[in-house]
Amino acid sequence: MLVEGRVYLSDALREQLGEDDSLQQLRDVACLPGAFKHVVGLPDMHSGFGMPIGGVLATDAESGVVSAGAVGMDINCGVRLLATDIEAAELSAKTLRQLMLSLETRIPTGIGKKSPQGELRGNLAREVLTLGAKAVVMQGYGNANDLALTEENGTLPGADPSSLTKAAQERVGQLSTLGGGNHFLEFCVVQKVLDSEVASSFSLRQGTLAVLIHSGSRGLGHQTCTDFSKLMLLAAPRYGINLPSKGLAAVPIQSSEGQRYLSAMACAVNYAFANRQLMAHAVREVLREVLNVPPHEVRQVYDVAHNIAKFEEHFGQKVLVHRKGATRALPPQHAQNPEPYKQSGHPALLPGSMATGSYVVVGTPLLSETFFSVNHGAGRSMSRSLARKSISESELYGSLGSTLVSARNMRSIIDEAPAAYKDIDAVSAVLADIGMTRLVARLKPLAVIKGEDEA
Repeated sequence: MLVEGRVYLSDALREQLGEDDSLQQLRDVACLPGAFKHVVGLPDMHSGFGMPIGGVLATDAESGVVSAGAVGMDINCGVRLLATDIEAAELSAKTLRQLMLSLETRIPTGIGKKSPQGELRGNLAREVLTLGAKAVVMQGYGNANDLALTEENGTLPGADPSSLTKAAQERVGQLSTLGGGNHFLEFCVVQKVLDSEVASSFSLRQGTLAVLIHSGSRGLGHQTCTDFSKLMLLAAPRYGINLPSKGLAAVPIQSSEGQRYLSAMACAVNYAFANRQLMAHAVREVLREVLNVPPHEVRQVYDVAHNIAKFEEHFGQKVLVHRKGATRALPPQHAQNPEPYKQSGHPALLPGSMATGSYVVVGTPLLSETFFSVNHGAGRSMSRSLARKSISESELYGSLGSTLVSARNMRSIIDEAPAAYKDIDAVSAVLADIGMTRLVARLKPLAVIKGEDEA
């Protein structure tokens, strides 16, 4: 190890890791050239491809490496939160079902699904690669305030579509689609406000309807990670890099391969911001159609990325921060906070499972130790294969309680059952209990749209 590892876990969560190899993976991450200060394991940490999900790596911007595996397969998988003044208690199960059905006519779900509109598969899809969410807002899908309340204003600089492989360029036709796996679109209620002053600045009021959108860059991001992991694996020996594992294939940031990856990654990041922007627009359309709510009354709270690498300054040095299954959380007064959130710090969004709950939190200055990063949700307690083997369909139904779930085949989402995830309350409490975050609000799911994993 070139730097130390710092892991944030309660005793119970540490025990829950069991035979999970995420600690060993984090040790391997600390062996990468140019690793800066320390590597971080967050409370939702579990094993992934190369770097554990819930891991943070900063590398020296000049002498360090970049690793596609330390960003992740679904580049800029992230979450967007929308707030309304609708009283959730007034919505019947029939109305919630109608909202879900109307939304599913606009947003295809599941692996491999294509954009519902032709314009989203043509020139606009290519513009999105460089302009991000701005490209679709310019076409009327949302407003400037949405951009202001999106990480990086919805556009990561440095994107160059020519850096994408041919295979990746062929996978840009999935805008405004949800995907499968842990992706979801959720109607929820602000169940409990935990910090009234901050919640008010976020337009969150107890008892009101909110919407969470969790999706990423779809096939484009997956293809980009796959292609560049292979390229980095072949290139690493030329730079004298002894890789601790194939999943951590890496090249120098300043190398031609490293620069090309960062440009390609930025394309996928921008694609994901635009994807969530389009789905937010569809949510506004549905709420107007079903509940007669004007679009401007469906307010964006924030949009955060989970799988991304960005140049930032920490401990007085410019570094490339890889966040994999980790969310940025800037504290109050940080210069990069959006203007409305200068005093509070911007929201970080931590989803749990489809029947438990989610948290809205803000970071404190103590988060400097994690490069201003927090966990991205509850984290898995079971691998997908183990969940499919050990959880029955009846157990899944029994665990949902009153939460409505829309999926064409419930058996196909057993690996997303609440039992496959850690306790979101316990995970979110870890950083809050040591003063690194402040809990702002807890959200409870009412109706969840899931996409299956079949092609």
